[in-house]
Amino acid sequence: MRLAAVAFAAALAASSGGAVAEQVNVTHWGEIMDGLPWAVGIEKGYFKAAGIDITEVIGSKGGGTTIRNIMAGDLPYGEVSPSAAVAAVRSGIDVKIVNSGVRNDSDFNIAVKRPDIKEIKDLAGNKFGITSPKSNTDIIGMMILEKYNIPADKMPRPSLGSTMAGIQALDSDSVQAVIIQEPLWSKLKDKYHSIGIISDVLPPMLQTVGVASVEFIKAHPEKVRAIIEGRRKGVQFIEQHPEEAAATLTKYYEGLDPKIAREATLPLAKAHYWSEGDIEMDALEGTIKGMRLVGELDGPFDAKQLVDQSLLPKDLQR
Repeated sequence: MRLAAVAFAAALAASSGGAVAEQVNVTHWGEIMDGLPWAVGIEKGYFKAAGIDITEVIGSKGGGTTIRNIMAGDLPYGEVSPSAAVAAVRSGIDVKIVNSGVRNDSDFNIAVKRPDIKEIKDLAGNKFGITSPKSNTDIIGMMILEKYNIPADKMPRPSLGSTMAGIQALDSDSVQAVIIQEPLWSKLKDKYHSIGIISDVLPPMLQTVGVASVEFIKAHPEKVRAIIEGRRKGVQFIEQHPEEAAATLTKYYEGLDPKIAREATLPLAKAHYWSEGDIEMDALEGTIKGMRLVGELDGPFDAKQLVDQSLLPKDLQR
């Protein structure tokens, strides 16, 4: 009798079109600002209205970890760095980039403490701390060397393991510059000064992208479209109502101070930091160039093979 009741309930849910609650993987959820459209989309019911009931976001430390979590989950879609997507394809994992996530590096501040370092060219003769080899911070360091014609031996780039370790090294003058992202920058900006925001000083680079397994794209294109639409609505809300969006983030990011959330969100909304989903190939190529500079990618690689724009709304397809 109990089994019959369960079966009847399941049939009733299916016949009524009831959506199953879903989880999505987003790199560095709870730490940096990439996750705000997901928080807004869940809070405002945009995903459910679009046809997929995403109720929870799962964070990871990025790279291959996020890709593995995506492929192992019930919903094989997630937001990752472009370098993770490239590495996945090169290792034989069948995924495609289906939308852009974060479209620029306007949350990356080059933070210094010493008053004699006033601009980027002053980094010559100083140490630029990175989190790890081949990371985004390593890519940025190499691009700074290239653009400002600083010899590599004139700006050593010690690997420090984490942003917090970098800040400790900055305080002790073990390094003289590190990258600090939002919302941490808004919390610490009275202690340090920024000599440049990366989106202002380097060519465009995509920071995150939405990826899905090819199998999932073929089997459930409607779900991928719903994810893209729900997130897009979240981005539009952020740009129209940044203060309310910032307040929403504090419900999802544990311990985030409302004042810090607001100070981080407002300039990023103005800078169009979050993409509605359209895939800017020049910015993707910029990221791939950075991967080559740090030795993460060599040999021929066609970025277009990574991308499937067919599930984007028509007005976002390029």
